[in-house]
Amino acid sequence: MMKIRVYFLRLFIVLLHVFNSYGQTSQKQIQEIDSLFTSWNVSNHPGGSVLISKDGKTIFSKSYGLANIEYEVANTNHTLFNIGSISKQFTAMGIVLLEQQNKLSVDDDIRKYMPELPDFGETITIRHLLHHTSGLRDLHGLLGLAGWRRGDLETNDDVYRIIKNQKELNFKPGEEFLYSNTGYILLAKIIENASQLEFDQWMKQNIFQPLGMKDTYVATSLNKIVPNNATSYYLREEFESAMEYWGYFGSGNIHSTTKDLNIWLQNFSTPQNNWESAFDKLLSTTPLNNGFETNYGFGIRIEAYSGNKVIQHGGSVGGFRTIARTFPEEHLNIVILSNYSRSNIGSKANKISDVFIDKRNDLPTKKVIQTPTKYIKLSSERLKELEGVYWSDSEKSGRRVYFKNDTLRYSSSEKNEWPLVPISNNSFIMIHPSVKPMVTFDNKTNQMTVRIGNTLPGVFNFLQNNLDIKTNGNDMLVGKYYSPELKVMYSISIDNKSNIYLEHARHGIIKLEQLHNDIFVGDWPVGTVEIKRSEEEKVMGLRMSNGRTRNVWFEKSI
Repeated sequence: MMKIRVYFLRLFIVLLHVFNSYGQTSQKQIQEIDSLFTSWNVSNHPGGSVLISKDGKTIFSKSYGLANIEYEVANTNHTLFNIGSISKQFTAMGIVLLEQQNKLSVDDDIRKYMPELPDFGETITIRHLLHHTSGLRDLHGLLGLAGWRRGDLETNDDVYRIIKNQKELNFKPGEEFLYSNTGYILLAKIIENASQLEFDQWMKQNIFQPLGMKDTYVATSLNKIVPNNATSYYLREEFESAMEYWGYFGSGNIHSTTKDLNIWLQNFSTPQNNWESAFDKLLSTTPLNNGFETNYGFGIRIEAYSGNKVIQHGGSVGGFRTIARTFPEEHLNIVILSNYSRSNIGSKANKISDVFIDKRNDLPTKKVIQTPTKYIKLSSERLKELEGVYWSDSEKSGRRVYFKNDTLRYSSSEKNEWPLVPISNNSFIMIHPSVKPMVTFDNKTNQMTVRIGNTLPGVFNFLQNNLDIKTNGNDMLVGKYYSPELKVMYSISIDNKSNIYLEHARHGIIKLEQLHNDIFVGDWPVGTVEIKRSEEEKVMGLRMSNGRTRNVWFEKSI
C-alpha cells in the first residue's frame, strides 16, 4: 500500500511539473500552432524557427524547413537568423546604457558626437534618431539615387560619406514620424565614439553577454563565417538565393536565435537584476511638434492587440522575415524567425496571439479608429466625380483615382491599383491585402485624405480631372542634371514620339510619365521628379524623391 502511495505521489509531482511547464497549454493549442507552420516542412523548402513562452516557461519551441536548400541543412532551434530591424531595439539599448553611465544624453545634439555631420540649421538630437523623427533621408533612397543598384553592397561607411554632403532634410526634426535606417546607423557611430569601442564589441560586452544571449552577435562584415547561420531565399516562381547586400549595422544585421530573443523579451515583463530601468526607458515616447502621439519608442513599437498592450518589432532584409512580440501584462512572448520572403509571419503571429489572448476593453488607450464594415452603393456618376490626379507636396507623391469596371480605383503607380469601396458619399475603404486605409474626399478643400488606423492621415491635393492631359513644351527639359549632395549626374532626353527619358550610367534609361505639368514619375530609384523653373520659365533644375528620401536637388548644367 505504501509503495502505491509513493508511486502516485511521484506521478503527481511529475504531472505538476508538466502542468507548470506548459502553463495550461492544451494539446489542441499545440497542434493548432504547429499546423500554422507544417507547410514549411515540404521537400526543398526553407522555413524557420518558432518559440512561445508563457510566465517565464517555454511552451512551444520548434523548427521547420531548411536553413540551406543547396546542402539540405535543416533549421533547428539553434539556427541563427538575421533579425533585420528587430536589431534597432538593441542599438537603442546601447544608447540607454551609455546615458545611465553619464556618457551621453538622449537630448544631446548628435553633432556633439559626430561633429563632421552638416549643420542643417536645425538641432537633431539623439532622441530624434531613436524615434525616427530626425528628418534625415533614408540610406536606401539616397544610395539608389547615387547609383547603387538593388543588390549592391551597402555599408556604414557609404552612409557616413553621403550624409556628410547632405544640405537638406526631409522635414524639420520632430515634425513627422518617417522610418529612417540612416538614424540608427548614426546611432551605432555615436555609441562607438562615446564608448571608444567598436560597436559589435560594445554590444557583446554590455548587452548580449550580461543578459545571457550567448549566440547573438552583430555582423559588421559579410565575409565573416559563423556556424549555424541560415541562408535566406526569395520566393518568386521558385526559390532564389537572396544576394547579401546588407553590410550596414546599427539599423540591422544582428543575428540571433529564438531562445536568445525570448531571453530579451522576458525583460519587458520580468527584468533581470539591474535592468528594469533600462527596459522601461525603451518604452519612452515623445509627441511630434504638433502634439501628435506616435507609438514608436526607442527601437520598439508599443501598440494594442485585441485591447492588450503589446511591445513588438519586425524585421525584413533579403529573404529573412522576423518578428519579436511580447504581451508584458500576460507574460507571453512570441518569436518567429524565417528565412524566406513569403513566410507571412505577421498573420501567423496574430493567429498565435489569438490562441492565448482574450479580447479586452478595459485597457486605457487612446480611442482606436475602427474600420467600418458596412458598405453602400454609389452611382457611377458620383464615383466619376472623384476621378483625378492628387498630389501630396509634403510626401512628394502622387495618386490617380479613376473609375473602372464599375468600381472607383486608387493607384500609386502603374503596378499598384486598389479598389475603393464606399461607406458614405465621401468616404471609402481601400481593399488592400495587408491594411484597410480609409480614403475621404473633401469637396470644399479639394483634398483626399488617406488614414491607416490612428496614424496621421496623408493629405493629397486635387490637381486635375483629366487623367491623360499632357502639357507640351518639354523640349526645355533636355540636358544634364548634377547633384552636389550625391555627386552624380542624370540626363533627360525626348524621343520623336515626345516620350521623356531619364538616364544614368548604372540605372540605364528610365521612362518618365507626366503626372501633372512639371511633375513626373518613374521606376526606382527615381520615384517622382519635379521640374523647377525661374520666373522666366527657364529650367533651373529638378528635385527627385523616392519615398523616405525627399527633394534631392539636381542642378541643370547643360
